[in-house]
Amino acid sequence: MFVASEKSEFRVRELVLGIEGLALLRNAIGADEGFLERRLAEIRKYADGSVEDLPGGGASVGELDAGPGYAAWSGIYDSLPSSYLEVEEPIVHRLFDEGPTGTALDAACGTGRTTAALAARGYRTIGVDQSPDMLEHARRKVPDGEFHEGRLEKLPVDDASVDLAVSTLALTHVPDLTGAVAELARVVRPGGRVIVSDLHPFVVTLQGQCLFVAGDDELAFVRNHVHLAGDYLRAFTAAGLAVRACYEPLFNGRLAPGGYEERISEAARAAWSGIPIVVVWEAVKPAVGAAG
Repeated sequence: MFVASEKSEFRVRELVLGIEGLALLRNAIGADEGFLERRLAEIRKYADGSVEDLPGGGASVGELDAGPGYAAWSGIYDSLPSSYLEVEEPIVHRLFDEGPTGTALDAACGTGRTTAALAARGYRTIGVDQSPDMLEHARRKVPDGEFHEGRLEKLPVDDASVDLAVSTLALTHVPDLTGAVAELARVVRPGGRVIVSDLHPFVVTLQGQCLFVAGDDELAFVRNHVHLAGDYLRAFTAAGLAVRACYEPLFNGRLAPGGYEERISEAARAAWSGIPIVVVWEAVKPAVGAAG
């Protein structure tokens, strides 16, 4: 059994009722009566305490710190389909293809999914992650890669030593972007690029936390923080980076398998329809002597 931290917890039933309410709110105008009635029926069902069909009977979900959380998540992270990855990867991979290959850092590399994509394109790769369990998976995936244990806020990488610094779907776990973005900028050579993908602030604001199964079919989460577009822009500017592009791919209809949303699939798809779920930034570190 995994051990959750004492930080916070919530109940799955609360999430279900919240999604039902959001589906109603977003479809208050123009929805057919059948849709509205089905939402109200499900709200009554779960509000009255009928939770047998929810994971753990709607039991409380505990918060894990990023290190132990990703250790618990590492064994299944690559095996589950994810709408976040499905909309993020085509954009990020295209950006990899647009730049010249060289040395690339994958910061908070996790199980190495992005490291592998970089290596397949001819980059010499360096992966950094705070979770030894995640790094074990990454090393198996990219045996020729260089890997180090470390944190986003203090990368074990020399100044101006890489041509490309990447961090994918990780900065949401950092309370303040400033230090982590400054580290990405520090390790990039002048003229190099920084590519960051993250959970979109819309979906973090509305949904909050991403649940995963840890231990004996128990649900847990690692805290996500809301980072607005202005927060990213201020962090990039403070780090001396110039933003080149920003992309905001929308929810594609995929619901996380094995969780609570599949039980209320109509409501969940109605709640998230048309909402950007990922943001992808491309920034450049100006070359020495470049005009401001």
